Amino acid sequence: MVKLHRRHFLEAAVGASALAVPSLHLARAQSAEFVLKFGNNNPESHPMIVAMVKAAERIKQESGGRVELQLFPNSSLGTDTDMLSQVRSGALELFALSGLVLSTLAPVAAIHGIGFAWQNYEQIWDAMDGDLGSHVREGISKLNLFAFENMWDNGFRQITSSSHPIEKVEDLSGFKIRVPPSPLWVSMFTAFGASPTSINLAETYSALQTKIVEGHENPIALILILRMYEVQKYVSITNHMWDGYWLVANGRLWSRVPDGLKDIIARNIKQATMEERVAIRGLNDSVKDDLIAKGLVFNTPPSKPFRDKLTSAGFYEQWRGKFGEQTWSLLERHTGKLS
Repeated sequence: MVKLHRRHFLEAAVGASALAVPSLHLARAQSAEFVLKFGNNNPESHPMIVAMVKAAERIKQESGGRVELQLFPNSSLGTDTDMLSQVRSGALELFALSGLVLSTLAPVAAIHGIGFAWQNYEQIWDAMDGDLGSHVREGISKLNLFAFENMWDNGFRQITSSSHPIEKVEDLSGFKIRVPPSPLWVSMFTAFGASPTSINLAETYSALQTKIVEGHENPIALILILRMYEVQKYVSITNHMWDGYWLVANGRLWSRVPDGLKDIIARNIKQATMEERVAIRGLNDSVKDDLIAKGLVFNTPPSKPFRDKLTSAGFYEQWRGKFGEQTWSLLERHTGKLS
């Protein structure tokens, strides 16, 4: 179990009181009718975990103690791959993971991660809180998982490097970059001419530290939260894709929860999701100065040459074929024509 500690830069985003929360103890949880373990790869200070702690308190109170959430952040239950297996088997009740990692079992879950598809958050939330999100949730349900209604934000992703800044497409030629375990990520960076390696988040810092890879890509807030500035030198603001988390529940467990308790859980999860979106966007917009002070060097390359490279490499046509016309047309309804 975890006790959440204070992080000054998060206090401004989500409120100082959010972090001063006691641990959830197993002795207390034994009296609960439903004990739900929640796993995630983010550290305790991440806005998702902060928001989930608050949600757990509200759920326990509103359910009269019938539902208790236990939080296991920071990959304490294993890698994303491990936790995905656990939630499908029922060993873990709740798991929040990138849609692109989930796509290894439900391919449609990767659709939001198409390179250079999104121009702004308005497009994203209109799609993912609407028809495209509903379409993806239907695909996830085929894994006997229940996906909650709204995605959590992770942010637009940027490229970091220990060797040189990424200023043009050619700078990615042969570049050894860590990507999450997802075919879409591997495909995109291969199209750029890079050498992508799939590594789980919990192992990324050491892979950068030991030079197994030269760089990685993540939203800017995670570069700070995960202390990647200790093992990287350059940050290129590419906004090459947007990623978010699906919170999923084991389908058998969720079907056993009475409707009244489902409503309490879902309503408070939704509130936590909206709180996390505000906090993440604020962090991604505000931490650049902190990272500069820690020695990172920033640059902002133009995006058009990167998108043109994906087009000429056949990336968009390839993935249009993989996703199928229905899914692709739902995406382009919000992004405009991609291929």
